[in-house]
Amino acid sequence: MMKNTYFYEVQKIYEGIKKDIEKRLLDFKKIWLEGNNKDIFCELAFCILTPQSKARNAWKAISELRDTNLLFKGSEEEMLPYLNIVRFNKTKAKNLYLLRQQMVDEKGNFMTKDFFSKFDSPFEMREWIVKNIRGMSYKEASHFLRNIGFGQDLAILDRHILKNLAALEVIKEVPKTVTPKLYKEIENKLRIYCSEVQIPMENIDLLLWYLEAKDIFK
Repeated sequence: MMKNTYFYEVQKIYEGIKKDIEKRLLDFKKIWLEGNNKDIFCELAFCILTPQSKARNAWKAISELRDTNLLFKGSEEEMLPYLNIVRFNKTKAKNLYLLRQQMVDEKGNFMTKDFFSKFDSPFEMREWIVKNIRGMSYKEASHFLRNIGFGQDLAILDRHILKNLAALEVIKEVPKTVTPKLYKEIENKLRIYCSEVQIPMENIDLLLWYLEAKDIFK
């Protein structure tokens, strides 16, 4: 795969922020290694809020819900006022409530970290998430797994990333819709591209996000 002119512009930016990207990825890995069940649940809940909403707004909502304990104990109605800063807040309040039912045992104890520890690979985790957690597609599931340190071979294909992949000529154009099959096809193209340009997949996601937001966040 040829490196086009845009790649060299991106490569220059990457060299300037590479240390910041690697530090952020290390922070993600620490969440899994040093965090507890509720920490992992918060990351999962965050990714449920992100579709068509700003990441910082989604994290602000999760942080406030955690601080008030409503994320862990509240009803849909009690959580709803904190979700006014994200789109489709009623649906997402329902999704958070249902997620909590899935991630607690019969005594009400969170088992998020313990639950995901049973899978053999991030790919198995992602398939289970997509099939079983309401509001989570491949993009959101990949986002969650990256945010807890399992994103080494996964792509988070949101519209910003897809736009840049088209500019890099990894894909011909930004697709109007992304089916599960197409998601995996594009992900594999990106995997090959990353190998050729020697930028890890988890790094290139944060790099391409930085190009849009000028920020290395979540």
